[in-house]
Amino acid sequence: MTDIQYLAPRTLDEAISAYAAADGAGRILAGGTDLLVQMQAGMVEPGLIVDIKNIADVTGIEGSAESGFTVGAAVSGAALEKHAGFAAAWPGVLEGLNLIGSIQIQGRASLGGNLCNGSPAADSVPAMVAAGAILTVQGPDGQRQLAVEDVPAGPGKTNLKLGEIAISFAFPPRAVGSGDAYLRMIPRTEMDIAVVGCGVNLTLEGGTCTAARVGLGAVAPTVLLVEDAAAALVGSNLDEAAIEAAAEACRAACNPIDDKRGTIAYRTQVAGVLLKRTAAIAAERTRA
Repeated sequence: MTDIQYLAPRTLDEAISAYAAADGAGRILAGGTDLLVQMQAGMVEPGLIVDIKNIADVTGIEGSAESGFTVGAAVSGAALEKHAGFAAAWPGVLEGLNLIGSIQIQGRASLGGNLCNGSPAADSVPAMVAAGAILTVQGPDGQRQLAVEDVPAGPGKTNLKLGEIAISFAFPPRAVGSGDAYLRMIPRTEMDIAVVGCGVNLTLEGGTCTAARVGLGAVAPTVLLVEDAAAALVGSNLDEAAIEAAAEACRAACNPIDDKRGTIAYRTQVAGVLLKRTAAIAAERTRA
């Protein structure tokens, strides 16, 4: 059994230095809802655990709907839900985050952990992709920014470089007439992994869609930004033809697997169905 060192730094510089020095043998502990399970199952055996929960840079929530929000990568779902400004601006992001496990899990699980675990079925990620969220990471070579859709590299893999830590998410300013939503399909009513997940973010002016983003999860090796679906919506009044074109674009983007939770054909069909339902909710929220 590997000896494990545990470090709970108070500063970002200390965390990055220790994590980089571990040379790939370290793991970041934010909520621990994935890491601790993986360790117990013998899937990972880290030589170093860097607990980042005591670092202000990764645990804060700042900003407003007008200026945009910055959310620390280690902020829990429960903490984010209590932030009235964020909850009002980005209900779809919260819908995704608050579908992760039980209430107890949501008290620990974070946007950063859900993204960096690399699961194609991660619930918060399609909604963040739809939101246009940007992740700031920092490592030995300094900071850089990645669009959320560019972070996953495959199941269990990300495009973070060796020694880099997820720091915070930037959510753009909220335009008047905007709304987002997230829906997933699961075999059970709760506590399950998405067969398909869909996030939609819309802006409407005078009944016309002026901006749209669509994220799809669990239908490819990584969560997808479906630009063709967004293009089908922009310029329309979200009429039946536009919605069907967007649904078809989602189906066309799918590259899923067959497994015990759903066949390729089933996931592909459900992707189109969820686009229609999620877009309807997002559109209704633009009028709130």
